[in-house]
Amino acid sequence: MTRPSPSRLPRTVIALGWVSLLTDLSSEMIYPLLPVFLTGVLGAGAAALGVIEGVAEATASVLKVVSGYWSDRVRRRKPLVLAGYAAAGAARPLIGLATSWVGVLGLRFADRVGKGVRTSPRDALIADTVDPARRGRAFGFHRAMDHAGAVAGPVAAAGLLALGMPLRGVFLLAAVPAAAVILVIVKGVREPAAPAPRPPAEPGVAGSMEPGFGRLLAALVVFTLGNSTDAFLLLRLTDVGVPAAGVALLWSAHHAVKMGANLLGGRLADRAGRRPALLGAWALYAAVYAGFALAEAPAVLVTLFLAYGAYFGLAEPAERAWAADLAPRGLRGRAYGLYHGAVGLAALPASLGFGLLWKAFGAPAAFATGAALALAAAALLLAVPAPRRPGA
Repeated sequence: MTRPSPSRLPRTVIALGWVSLLTDLSSEMIYPLLPVFLTGVLGAGAAALGVIEGVAEATASVLKVVSGYWSDRVRRRKPLVLAGYAAAGAARPLIGLATSWVGVLGLRFADRVGKGVRTSPRDALIADTVDPARRGRAFGFHRAMDHAGAVAGPVAAAGLLALGMPLRGVFLLAAVPAAAVILVIVKGVREPAAPAPRPPAEPGVAGSMEPGFGRLLAALVVFTLGNSTDAFLLLRLTDVGVPAAGVALLWSAHHAVKMGANLLGGRLADRAGRRPALLGAWALYAAVYAGFALAEAPAVLVTLFLAYGAYFGLAEPAERAWAADLAPRGLRGRAYGLYHGAVGLAALPASLGFGLLWKAFGAPAAFATGAALALAAAALLLAVPAPRRPGA
């Protein structure tokens, strides 16, 4: 049998990259247009949008914990990955048939249920499949493909709208890439040949991880508390005079930067180590937020916003690879469940707190607080030990 080249990523990792690209292509044909659809077509307001997105994201965060745990118990990842993508792909385009915001709420709930079910098992499957020395590269490739879909989705939607297709038609057409996702998973994704060992009955998850896993989660939570929704960055750009069309173009360029940066950041996480890559990411984040607190010139803020995309490229592969390094193979689903759940739930008060700070003390105070929390998280990261089982 011919052995795969050590310079190439496994077939399953490449297939999951295409799955993420097609999924984000489908999702981003809908998501940027959802506020317009709710207000202009269904007559709903900002409060309805807040309820929809709040319920959707909280649901996804909780289910990421549950699905990660379950994938370890049954020692299978692919069925949950397939079920999660299928549920989201079936529900999402049906938003085009909704006649009220309550219907949109139900479909967004189903979409996020799918995301919650698939995310932790998918990340565990990537970690199980790839050699530990190339985990950063594997996650960098996967996140780059995800961001490529986020670039292509709005462009596809804009092109269809320019051709005269109504919003409902664009939403329904998002079913095409969603259907392709299922085919790629069925044909291209394989479980590792050696099944993950069953974990002890109830070992206490924290005690079964490497000693640094809890400290890594703590640092990530502190960082996330200062990591508000990117909508505040876009609002700041608008406040200093960047026109709406320019903001839209910057959003697309931002995803393009994230795509390229992830490819480079994944390799850096493997070569330089997880900690240096993540420290660099959080230092860059702090610098960008400090710049948004101090700068007023549109050109400076535009430059900072594009540099902000590089933060994702350094952080995303390093975080996911480090989480796998600190978890034994039979507990990686739970590890990713805890990782995604902690970050997702911390993001809820992060945006609320940022908004309250902005309202009470102004944008500079809010952005300065985000920068300070990033630096505090970086200090906590120094206390995370290297894994004892880097090749596990």
